[in-house]
Amino acid sequence: MSETLNSMDRRIKKSKAALKDALIHLMQKHPFKEISITDIVQRADLNRGTFYRHYQYKEDLFNEIIDDVIQDLVTSFRKPYQDEEEFEVNLMPSSAITIFEHVHQHAQFYTLVVKSEASSNFQRMICDVLRDLALQDLNHIFPPHINHEILASYQSHAIFGMIMEWIRQDFKHSPTYMAEELFKIIHYKPDNTLKRPPV
Repeated sequence: MSETLNSMDRRIKKSKAALKDALIHLMQKHPFKEISITDIVQRADLNRGTFYRHYQYKEDLFNEIIDDVIQDLVTSFRKPYQDEEEFEVNLMPSSAITIFEHVHQHAQFYTLVVKSEASSNFQRMICDVLRDLALQDLNHIFPPHINHEILASYQSHAIFGMIMEWIRQDFKHSPTYMAEELFKIIHYKPDNTLKRPPV
């Protein structure tokens, strides 16, 4: 019985993965509103019945892709400290930062959404997720003299800004390089003295 269930689960996962890959591929060439369910199932080499077994509309499929990406983003954000009783940012190695590995793994999706008409909604969604994670998990290490909600919002938009720039540069840097740059930014202590540049 369990083997039958496992086999069904594998088939479901394989079918869903094929449909998601098909939609992402089609979105690289066509606006989302012009893509039909027939286009999706033909690209996935599946029948319409398989599609309707899992989804009612193509929007349901797209929303599940977004949910998958968001869940993986949350896992990547929490990875450096998920098994730690105490977590000190200053002692964290750059290799512990895995959020850029996550973005690189979903590079096609991030590139599509950031460059599409859905960009502003997706950016707000990602920034809200990062902000809420920081407030839930890291609130206790924020300095008490700074408004925590404003600080979390600032940090989330800064990280997404790095991701946007990385996408604009067609991922010319490795995830490791991006993690190291974020690590340097986190630990950067600017000189408070402003000097006029030489004329």
